[in-house]
Formats: sequence, C-alpha cells, structure tokens
Amino acid sequence: MNSQALNSEGVRLYQNGNYQQAATQFQRAIASNPQSASAYYNLASTLHKSGKLQNRPQDLQQAEQLYNQCLDYDPNYTECYRGLAVLLTETDRQDASYRLLEGWSARSPQLADPKIELARLYEETNNMPQASAMLEEAITIDPHNSRALTALGRLRESSGDTAQAMANYQRSLAINRFQPAIESRVASMQANQAVGAPMVTPPDGTRTVQQSKSNVRY
Repeated sequence: MNSQALNSEGVRLYQNGNYQQAATQFQRAIASNPQSASAYYNLASTLHKSGKLQNRPQDLQQAEQLYNQCLDYDPNYTECYRGLAVLLTETDRQDASYRLLEGWSARSPQLADPKIELARLYEETNNMPQASAMLEEAITIDPHNSRALTALGRLRESSGDTAQAMANYQRSLAINRFQPAIESRVASMQANQAVGAPMVTPPDGTRTVQQSKSNVRY
C-alpha cells in the first residue's frame, strides 16, 4: 500500500476509536513516504488522543515532536498548527502556543488561517476584542473565507449584535452552503426576530485535535 492508502486506512481506524492500529498505519505511511506531512500529522494526532485518554505523557511528548516534523515538511499545515497549539495549551504552555501561532502569522502574512487560529486562542482565553480583531484581519486577507465569517458571526452574536451576526452567517452560507449548524442557527434567529423573542447564545463547540467539529464556531 502507498502512503496515501495507508493514511486513509489509519484515518478510518482512528474514527472507529482503534488508536493503536491507526498509529501503526500512520507509521507505515511515514515509512512509505518520509516526507508526508499528513502522515506525521495523523500520527501526532493519534498519539495526542491516546496520550490524553490513557494519561501517557510519553505519547504527548512524541506527538509534539511529530507535529513539528509535520511543519518541517509543510510550514502552512493549518490542522497541524491547531493540534500543536492545543497540546501546548493543555500542557500548561499557553505562552508557547501564542508564540507558535504569532510566528506563523508573521511568516505567512498572505494567509487568513493563522489569524483564524489566533482568534480561536484569544476567544478561549476570553480576550474577545482581540479575537474579533484577528477575524477581521483574516476577512481582509480573504473576504471569502467562510470559517472566518462564521467565527466572527458567533462573536457578534455572543456580544448581542444579532444584526451583524446574521449578516456574517448569511455571507458565510453564501460561500459554503454545506454548514447545517449555521443554517439551523440562522433559521432560529430569523424565527426569534419574527416573534420578537430574545436571542439565546448557542453553547460553545468542543475543541479537539482533529478538525473543529462545531461549524457555528470555527
């Protein structure tokens, strides 16, 4: 099997909760293609998950090394930056997490993703003004970035600016209509506005090492 096929099999095993078997497939993928950034990321993500679930510090240490190897081969691998930032925060190194993302943003000023990931970190530390500023910068860089528009809409809604939140959500849906959580949220907001009911801020999504699961958030 080639590296891509091994990665695909590993992802399937990971999604089924078979982390040890998934790790084996990702290790084989790296052996097949030692420059596969996705294989390093997938193995790092798997060890990160198992390290947390089984309280294995050695898995977390290895995951950190693998995240960095992933970035050696792909310096703009968004999911890898996210995973590493999460790991650093979870291991009481939040300052290092900020430095990681700020460094990426400085090296890649043409990309919106570093700003979006910084916004996520600012929001999780309750620095909403800075989170909003980062998202606005991301949208300036890429006006058609649905992730940034969705995230900014959520911040606007949380602050009570429902009109701007609705505008951000609708613009995001116009760019990417495959966002059922946002579509549902917009319908709920429109229904509340029609009857004059007070708005209820949706709950935060859950951050994981894998791609973000909450479309309403990121």
